[in-house]
Amino acid sequence: MTDWEIKGRELVNCTCEYGCPCQFNALPDKGHCHAVAGIQIDQGHHGDTNLDGLRIAAIFKWPGAIHEGNGEAIAFVDESANDKQREALLRIMTGQDTAPFATMFAVYASTVTKMSDPVFTKIDLDLDVDGRKGRIFVKDYIDTIGEPIRNKVSGAESRAQIVLPEGFEYTVAEIGSASSKTKGPVQVDIKDKYGQFARLHLNQNGVVRA
Repeated sequence: MTDWEIKGRELVNCTCEYGCPCQFNALPDKGHCHAVAGIQIDQGHHGDTNLDGLRIAAIFKWPGAIHEGNGEAIAFVDESANDKQREALLRIMTGQDTAPFATMFAVYASTVTKMSDPVFTKIDLDLDVDGRKGRIFVKDYIDTIGEPIRNKVSGAESRAQIVLPEGFEYTVAEIGSASSKTKGPVQVDIKDKYGQFARLHLNQNGVVRA
């Protein structure tokens, strides 16, 4: 197994309401899970392959709860990645070179039965974790916008966090509101639902904890 490690930031949008029951070992509130994710790798490596500054994204669609499987997905890899970097990122994203179920990549990959061919393209990604603002844009595939949750009466920004001391994706996530519209083989349409903004620090054994 090749050692790897990444530090970065993510925006994830799914069909659940702002709390997202999946984060609490509960079933998705719509009975299914559709999701879009974008990750900015600020620092990273896979073996001796440098991954600094690269971006990845994905669209997922499960007909029921994630653990029930039968999901479909498509992965996107930064067009600026060279062949070694592309291979490294795809191995990480599909749960390879990873201890069993140690990361969200490995967990999700184990539940997908229909994986579309990966797309190597430009990924526009703007992420402000603390501000709960961001955008994922992949031409012809993804348009996701994230923003703070707002008070229904005053319109003031409302801040909330989810803390998972033993999580397999993050330790702390800022929660906002997000909307996504996708095209291509995996189509989802999400409006003003769960938006997850988090800093990631992962390796082949899971979350790297201070």
